[in-house]
Amino acid sequence: MRARLILEDGTECVGTAFGKVTESIGEVVFNTGLTGYQEVLSDPSYCGQIVTMTYPLIGNYGINRDDFEAVRPYIHGFVVREHCDTPSNWRSTNSLDELLQDYGIPGIAGVDTRMLTRKLRYHGTMKGMITSSDAPLAELVAALRSAPMMTDQVARVSTKNLYNCPGTGHRVVLVDFGAKHGILRELTKRDCDVVVVPHDVTAEEISRLQPDGILLSNGPGDPKDVQHATQMIREVLGKYPIFGICLGHQLFALAGGADTTKLKFGHWGGNHPVKEIATGRTYITSQNHSYAVTADSLANTELIITHTALNDGTVEGLRHTEHPAFSVQYHPEAAPGPYDSSYLFDQFLSMMDTAKEGRLHAKIR
Repeated sequence: MRARLILEDGTECVGTAFGKVTESIGEVVFNTGLTGYQEVLSDPSYCGQIVTMTYPLIGNYGINRDDFEAVRPYIHGFVVREHCDTPSNWRSTNSLDELLQDYGIPGIAGVDTRMLTRKLRYHGTMKGMITSSDAPLAELVAALRSAPMMTDQVARVSTKNLYNCPGTGHRVVLVDFGAKHGILRELTKRDCDVVVVPHDVTAEEISRLQPDGILLSNGPGDPKDVQHATQMIREVLGKYPIFGICLGHQLFALAGGADTTKLKFGHWGGNHPVKEIATGRTYITSQNHSYAVTADSLANTELIITHTALNDGTVEGLRHTEHPAFSVQYHPEAAPGPYDSSYLFDQFLSMMDTAKEGRLHAKIR
């Protein structure tokens, strides 16, 4: 069946529909990963977005049970050059087409994704629509331009109830702004006792859980739409070690008095080079975000930059100068992407060790 991708600037791409034949609107972004489309589809950070894959062949290894980063995909559409509907992989349990149909997500194949990516890089991300309607282009563009953008993505993807992943090590409260399963895997691999809490948890509710540390997860959208979390972070800062990832990094910066801004076309993919300032070492990282911390806004705060992006110089990591707290813009749990930065979870554990020893010595004295 014929499908159309419409951009708010009037661009029209005609292709073939797969997945659910329906109409969907979202922010059109591109991902440069050569593999890992299942993890991209199921990453809650893409909630409300139509994802274009720059790698031309998608769907060739199917979908399997183990590589999901959330219990369901949250994207609003999938754009590919070539859709493979006959996957070949011993792990595959169903096809990409079947997954999108199960969750009501439209896909469009046969699109010149190279042209589309160049347009988004030059003009910036923009609203888009996937539809199989035969309505006139002008009518669809008018409807698209008038459609409001989502602001409640975090509430949509966050857990509604507290739950526990038991362990015998440090108790970590994971604030779920759209947390990937990879974060849970890294924490439980280190035997942490993880308590996952909703995005609107209060500082008082966290204190009742008696954590050894707090991890602020990744998530979708504008960090300024999650102001309740910024207030919560201010109240727990200095009381517990804190580690922020992606959206958690941006919220940590806002809580510390810094500012954030929207990037022209964001960072999406598993091949972004990041420099660690202290060592001069470069790491290849997995990233997916539209917003970044403004470097100039850090001048009068107690936050210092620890990592920068080599492609565009944006802030990729922060550390608090007075309290045990740090954050990174990229995804140290990868999935998909390189595992270069998984050592950051060990740094978080060391920070909790130090804090725990300090409390113990204080009690003895």
